Formats: sequence, structure tokens, C-alpha cells
Amino acid sequence: MKSYEEKALYELKIWQKKMAKKPSFTSGITKGLQNKVNNLIPEKVHTVVTETIKNMVKGVLIGSEFMTKRILVQAPLEERERLVMDKLDFYKKAAVLSGAGTGGAGFFIGLADFPILISLKIKFLFDVASLYGFDVRNYKERLYILYIFQLAFASDKRRNEVYKEILDWDNYVQKLPDDINSFDWRTFQQEYRDYIDLAKMLQLVPGIGAVIGAYANYKLMNKLGEIAINAYRLRLFNIKTL
Repeated sequence: MKSYEEKALYELKIWQKKMAKKPSFTSGITKGLQNKVNNLIPEKVHTVVTETIKNMVKGVLIGSEFMTKRILVQAPLEERERLVMDKLDFYKKAAVLSGAGTGGAGFFIGLADFPILISLKIKFLFDVASLYGFDVRNYKERLYILYIFQLAFASDKRRNEVYKEILDWDNYVQKLPDDINSFDWRTFQQEYRDYIDLAKMLQLVPGIGAVIGAYANYKLMNKLGEIAINAYRLRLFNIKTL
């Protein structure tokens, strides 16, 4: 029977192949359709999402809002990941409630779910980092959280780029500037916005918005959980190559 670590490593290898997979032809078509959708979305939505993400990025880099007190220093991987899954279940439920509560309730109420969901995602990532034994008081650990966020919610092309960067994180992070104002939050927000726009716009539709909002938030949190777990497995197993 395989040990937990062996099973985790096997899952990690499968995930790595998915992350390294080259963008498909259809992804280019999807991007073109997304650009058309963007043109149909009211400027108010673009403004809210852009400002929310900008403020979130700055908050992660310089603020203490998301800091967690407990760092799990000594624990086997199985225990760490059991606790991570418990956290994921909690945040998925919170995201579902937010999506259902604001979905279909009107334009401005629907927009309120954008910052709520982003906040839940970032708080989850801070909790996950601590459970894997990484100190989020370290500025560069907070940068890693933002790169995980990009890995989960970006185009296939950008995903490939970010994956290569975190694969050699210890060396790559040394090249990053210490000045928070140098962080490319514009690309960050554009990729995130493009990734979720369609689902979140449907959330604003009366009648079906609540169901779509709950489902979309559940799926987005679930994907973030998978990405986060494997991104930290990379570092715990000290994986540098595919």
C-alpha cells in the first residue's frame, strides 16, 4: 500500500503535466469571445473589479488584515492536508452563501460579491500557507500567495508562465523587486477579470442569478483549493522540474 506522501506525489505529477500543457487552439478562440463579452459589460463592473483587485493586491503585500496567528511547524503531510481540506470546505460554504445571497438580487447588490469572493480566496490562501508551515509575515511568502492566485485564475498562456516561475521559486523570487509598487497588478486584474467575467455576469440575472452565483463561487473556490495544495506540495517535495 502506498504511503500518503507517495499518493500525494503521484497526484502532484499529474497536476504538473496539466499546468505545463501548452495552450490549446480553442483557448485562443475562447479569449476572443471573452474580449467580446468584455465589451458588453458595463464600465461600472470593470471599475469595481479593477479597483477591488488593486486594493486587494496592495492589502496582501503591505497589510495585516489577512495575517494568521498559527503556523503549523511540525506535522506530517497527511495532517496538514486534512486541515487544509477542512478550511476549503469552510470557505466553499461561505462562497456559496455569498453567491446565492447576492445573485439575481440586482446589479449593485450583485457587484458586492466581487470583493467578498476575492477576500475569501485570499484569506483561504493565507490559512493554507500557514498550515503548510510557511510564515506569511514574510513579504516573499505573500508574493507566493499572489502567484498561486494567478495560477488559478488566468489564461492558459499566463498559467504556463506563472507555473514556470513558481517551479523554481527560491531562485525566481530573488529577482523580484522589494518595492510593492513594482508589482504588475494591472496584468493580474485583467487576467482574473477575464477568467470570471462571464459566470459572474450571469450571476446578476434575476431568477437564475442565485443558483449561478452559488455554483460559480463553489467551482472557483474548489479550483483554488486544488491549485494551492499542489503549489505548496511543489515546495515541500522540493520539485524543480516536470
